[in-house]
Amino acid sequence: MDFIAELKWRGMLHDAMPGLEEQLAKEPTTGYVGFDPTADSLHIGNLVPVMLLVHLQRAGHRPIALVGGATGMVGDPSGKTAERQFLDLEVLQHNLDSQKAQLERFLDFEGENGAQVVNNHDWFKDISFLDFIRDVGKHITVNYMTAKDSVKNRLEGGMSFTEFSYQLVQGYDFYHLWKEHNCMLQMGGSDQWGNMTTGTELIRRKGQGHAFALTAPLITKSDGSKFGKSEGGNIWIDKARTSAYKFYQYWINAADEDAAKYLRIFTLMDQDQILAIEAEHATNPGARAMQKELAADVTRRIHGEEDLQTAIAATGLLFGKSTEDDLRALPEAELLSVFEGVPQREVSRNALSEGISIVDLLAGGESPFLASGGEARRALKENSVSVNRNKVGPDRMVQLEDCIGSGLVLLQRGKKNYYLIRVVD
Repeated sequence: MDFIAELKWRGMLHDAMPGLEEQLAKEPTTGYVGFDPTADSLHIGNLVPVMLLVHLQRAGHRPIALVGGATGMVGDPSGKTAERQFLDLEVLQHNLDSQKAQLERFLDFEGENGAQVVNNHDWFKDISFLDFIRDVGKHITVNYMTAKDSVKNRLEGGMSFTEFSYQLVQGYDFYHLWKEHNCMLQMGGSDQWGNMTTGTELIRRKGQGHAFALTAPLITKSDGSKFGKSEGGNIWIDKARTSAYKFYQYWINAADEDAAKYLRIFTLMDQDQILAIEAEHATNPGARAMQKELAADVTRRIHGEEDLQTAIAATGLLFGKSTEDDLRALPEAELLSVFEGVPQREVSRNALSEGISIVDLLAGGESPFLASGGEARRALKENSVSVNRNKVGPDRMVQLEDCIGSGLVLLQRGKKNYYLIRVVD
């Protein structure tokens, strides 16, 4: 596989230094991507650099994932308008361990071009400040550093020396990996170009060597909103932060224009497969073939087949025909994720053990599902009320055996109005 050609047709190549194609054609080449350990999980915005490493390895080259135990203590100013809060070593180490485990899902760590995960704190912890400014700082001029966009954009509002020095720290990472691992390539988003070229310049001036940088375009959504964000914030890889259902929903809700782009960037499908899916989608856009293939592929590779099926089943609760058995088969965490934001009411376990009339359950509490007992009785008479997906009449008593999981009862009026009863001790 030709790495550069692969990135080009997938829309994943923004810029690359001259000579890189010749280097890749000449011999297997080691390349790296750095990851910021400010959270204990990667999010889907990190998947672009992850996929750069995946494609590099598939093309026969060797990938290194660098987790920034040292750079995470400094903070990258690229694209930032203010300095961020520092994390202590214990939190950083937890984040690093969690991210490393996630990276191991994507890359093959066996064989001649087996991947490697490194932590830049391992080499920075033994370098004194005086050694660093003498041995590294003397090779890069202040004029060179202030010409970078990440610095220029912050100078007027003020920038600490800590953040100003970040490009030197990242540049030294590249120099260290070049020297110790024969790493010739650094990759990342297009906003990282300035930091990357500082690394290649340091290799040239301090090591009298040469190395290369390659960037992917920053992902934008067709509606102008930020990729990787939802109303609840980032879409995380860790399902404890973003449930498999919400993860799947993010991809299934992509606009057609975005879905075509995401199929190329986030899946390993080849060009013929993607073109076939697009052709199928064009014949019947309402069936959303692109979105379904995309959501299934990405969810399966990140969470596994079981979680994919759970996400599909959870989707069916809201958008398809489902039964009480389907509700009970779903893990409680996913069920709560599906109905997050749905109005809720707490009912005591003792009250439910004695039985509560459906009218009282619909119209009771501080924020009732239906405004009054009269409205509840009318809805029941119209046969528009369900308990756990089963239609009920006005004489129905709701009891403990109706509970799903640790104590949930789903009420529904019509097709789209839901209300969740939570049982408390």
